Amino acid sequence: MNRNLFLPMADTLIALGKTRLLVKLSFGHMFAMMIFSSFASAQIKPLDDFETLAGWKAIASDGVRIDTALVAGRTHHGVKIAFDFVAGAGYCGVQKQFPLTLPENFQFSFYVRGEAPINNFEFKLVDASGDNVWWLNQRNFEFPETWTKVTIKKRHIEFAWGPTNDRALQNIDKIEFFIASSTGGKGAVYLDDFQFEALPPPSNILPQPLFSASTHNESIKHIADGDPQTFWQSAAQPAQQEVVLDLQNSTEFGGLVIDWDEKDFARKYDVLSSNEGKQWDVAYAVAAGKAGRSYISLKDHQARYLKLQLQESSRGQGYALRELALKPVAFSQSPEAFFTTIAADHPRGYFPKYLYNQQSYWNVVGVNHDTKEALINEEGMIEVDKSSFSLMPFIFYEGKLLTWNDVALAQSLEQDYLPIPTVAWRHADLQLNITAFAGGAADSSLLYVTYRLGNLAQKNVQGSLYLAVRPFQVNPPAQFLNWPGGTAKVKSIRREGEAIIINEKKKLLSLRAYDNFGALTFDEGDITEFLARDAMPANAAINDHFGYASAALQYRFSLSPNEEKLISLAIPFHEQYAPPLQSAGQAREDVAKFWEEKTNTVDLHLPASAPPLANLVRSNLAYILINRDRAGIQPGSRSYERSWIRDGALTSAALLRFGIQKEVREFIDWYAQYQYPNGKIPCVVDTRGADPVPENDSHGEFIYAVLQYFRFSNDTLWLRQKFPQIVKTVEYIEFLRNQRKTEVYLNGTAEQRACYGLLPESISHEGYSAKPMHSYWDDFFGVKGLKDATTIAEILGERARAEEFAAARDDFKRFLYASMRLAMANTAIDYIPGCAELGDFDATSTAIGLDPCGELANIPQPQLNNTFEKYFQFFTERREGKLNWVDYTPYETRLIGAFVLLGQRERAHELLQFFLGDQRPRGWNHWAEVVGRNANQPRFIGDMPHTWVGSDFIRAVRNMFVYETDDDALVLGAGILADWVRDPVGVEVKRLPTYYGVLNYSMKREGKNVMVKLTGELHVPKGGIVLKSPLHTPLKAVRVNGKASKAFTHDEAIIASFPAEVRLSY
Repeated sequence: MNRNLFLPMADTLIALGKTRLLVKLSFGHMFAMMIFSSFASAQIKPLDDFETLAGWKAIASDGVRIDTALVAGRTHHGVKIAFDFVAGAGYCGVQKQFPLTLPENFQFSFYVRGEAPINNFEFKLVDASGDNVWWLNQRNFEFPETWTKVTIKKRHIEFAWGPTNDRALQNIDKIEFFIASSTGGKGAVYLDDFQFEALPPPSNILPQPLFSASTHNESIKHIADGDPQTFWQSAAQPAQQEVVLDLQNSTEFGGLVIDWDEKDFARKYDVLSSNEGKQWDVAYAVAAGKAGRSYISLKDHQARYLKLQLQESSRGQGYALRELALKPVAFSQSPEAFFTTIAADHPRGYFPKYLYNQQSYWNVVGVNHDTKEALINEEGMIEVDKSSFSLMPFIFYEGKLLTWNDVALAQSLEQDYLPIPTVAWRHADLQLNITAFAGGAADSSLLYVTYRLGNLAQKNVQGSLYLAVRPFQVNPPAQFLNWPGGTAKVKSIRREGEAIIINEKKKLLSLRAYDNFGALTFDEGDITEFLARDAMPANAAINDHFGYASAALQYRFSLSPNEEKLISLAIPFHEQYAPPLQSAGQAREDVAKFWEEKTNTVDLHLPASAPPLANLVRSNLAYILINRDRAGIQPGSRSYERSWIRDGALTSAALLRFGIQKEVREFIDWYAQYQYPNGKIPCVVDTRGADPVPENDSHGEFIYAVLQYFRFSNDTLWLRQKFPQIVKTVEYIEFLRNQRKTEVYLNGTAEQRACYGLLPESISHEGYSAKPMHSYWDDFFGVKGLKDATTIAEILGERARAEEFAAARDDFKRFLYASMRLAMANTAIDYIPGCAELGDFDATSTAIGLDPCGELANIPQPQLNNTFEKYFQFFTERREGKLNWVDYTPYETRLIGAFVLLGQRERAHELLQFFLGDQRPRGWNHWAEVVGRNANQPRFIGDMPHTWVGSDFIRAVRNMFVYETDDDALVLGAGILADWVRDPVGVEVKRLPTYYGVLNYSMKREGKNVMVKLTGELHVPKGGIVLKSPLHTPLKAVRVNGKASKAFTHDEAIIASFPAEVRLSY
């Protein structure tokens, strides 16, 4: 199609006459036009024509090569940025100083071309401090092969990071053009003609257009009169007609909403734009229009004139246009904003919940070791793959289209813990159970979805169940990280035999014959417009230029009372897949059996009054394995689909504590491959490779993970293989610490002296992402790494290394606690701060000093106790509604375990009950990364389930029943409540792995005694078995295997025999 059509203007302005229309302009409209006129092209300021590279500085992260050169540009010279992501991940680019005071509104522009793979293209503005950054990050940018102008307006730029509280973009010092790896590779990007332009202040006031039309009649005045009962009617001939909008000045806008007549509408038409009314460009083309309301997205469009070039009418009797509304920039600023407007024009429930500005929650579906996962939300919508379309169910019954908004919703898991989620719709007469699960082998797995429709009425019921393909993800728009949520492109849909093919790669297989199928392009309307009439479009195949097509499968039903109908779909995750089982029931049984065997490794038998801890643990073990991509343990399947050693090490510890070893070994072996030659352990690894960003907790966490695997596997040969990497990691830790043992840190300011001997600042802890700090989180793990390296060397008989590592360990510990004391004095606080600089309170971070780092006996007192007292006061006030809080992160679940270690089991259980109340929905046994006080308010919440949170919870629960100490003791029952023991059921734990073997024990009240039975395959550690009394009453006597023991205090007994029967007397 010719995109630069030359078409004549309509001969005359109709409506009420140009003069009268101008009179109707408001003062605001006229003022806006006056302001615009005052900003002429003289406001354009050339910043760099790239005739020289003077001032430009090349920057690249570890593992990335960059080279800059002057080459032939668009106009004379330009700059070439050649890059090579050697290690896969990373970033590179150029930076130059441009001190600018920015006006209220502005835009930057430049020309770009590339010979480069798809990667992120970042335009960054940096303030004078260098700490605060604003950016436009164009993710997965396709670099054009020919010179293309890029215009970046102020509204496109957002605050990226930095410690400032004033995020208004007013003064900048430097500008950067960066390429960040999303697919990696190597190539070159070229830049030229970099300019800045001051613009008039932005205005939400759109001018009132002057309308003209090719058919001269008085009805043109109805085209924007706000009355849907009136309309402009063209003549029947000629077949082609036009309507022109004159905005009277070049104006930014976002699109059009057009209300066509139900009978005489445009089947085919173009929307054209022009700045002078002579040369016209096609802005949008409609090949298959519809009656009623149509939506035209014109993102970031600017013109003076718009024209509807009407080419084909529905009946050949001309065109009737009831209303035409010009929409502001915000209308199409994003696809999600665009569809939010559309959703508001339809009954609630026709679209996803998030398009009604409400939060929706979800769950993950997948198989162990695979890279593909689906999502199901609490309304029963299923996203079949990352950034993919979703399936939405609808029921047409008794003349109404039933949606998620018309039913009572409930969520559950198979057997209350298996990762087979169900959403139940309950209506007065009908119940629909939507269940999703994944089966088959990794890399050839399938998603199964079953819809079980039942008749609850005492009469026969008839209707249609529709399964609609919609261009929306389950992942909501607020989920901006990594795999952004919201809309999903659907460019093509076709029927191929009985299969439905979407986007030429995703296949829907109905395991039961459907009654009808139909698809629509966006311009033809949304599928719900047909379903609401119990109708289906005729198209069996469509291609959508806009990319937001929809479709539906229809299954008619006629059910007698209590009768059910089962519909099952299979959706292959991969191009190569095993044929689906024709019985979804058999597939479901196979999947259930796999997860039963995988997660039923430990039995926790508790009274009915206790929370369902066993089910909660098992669900989160399964979610961890589903979120895992091949060997890489990941905290999520969308926002956090990357493998951090931080999350991976602590999650590995959780898996090992419940008998899952193979996946941990695979993770450590895989991650170890990415250690840098200098010994550095990368903070995170993904499909691109190792991320070069320094996060200084990573080194200690790697050593911790290695020793944890050995503790539960006793695989000395494997440990020996890892020892050279342990040595290199220790050497790198010491290399980093030596950077803080210089003169400036020895004799500098009080703040500098507080950093002496620590690891350098980093962003590893979430609180310091704005600006790196000397985080005690890093230092705790650094100490833990040196402790564990010492232990590893001792196990392997490497005495010289053990002495070397022990000396480094003791040196680090000395300076760490000296730093804490100085930092507390510097900031006049009486609790353990999160870092050496800020005096910040962060008990959730400090808790890792207790577990897993084992420093309870060494952290300064009374400040340590003060920290957790302060936290519990905060927790209580928040729980009781005394604080005006907004949200929190359920990483706080690790404080459950901390209070157990502190001997405060009742507080631990108070936290447990509170956090369980914030599982959304409760029936799916998981947490997001962020919990909002207002459950309906949209916000970024990380992944669901967020399995680092889940692993923190698992480790905390395990601490309640057993934990190991650094002085080689095994502690039992520290979190068991007296009420549990008093219950006739009592407490029983079976097959619980420990450092010292597998443990079984039971604990139950008998009269005035508590009877404890210890069995299993376990050797007694050097520090003994420490049995915590579950009752508040002081112990008076202890008998072990029938013999009186004196090895007890008022609240614990030391058991030196195994197996053992213990009687605690009070």
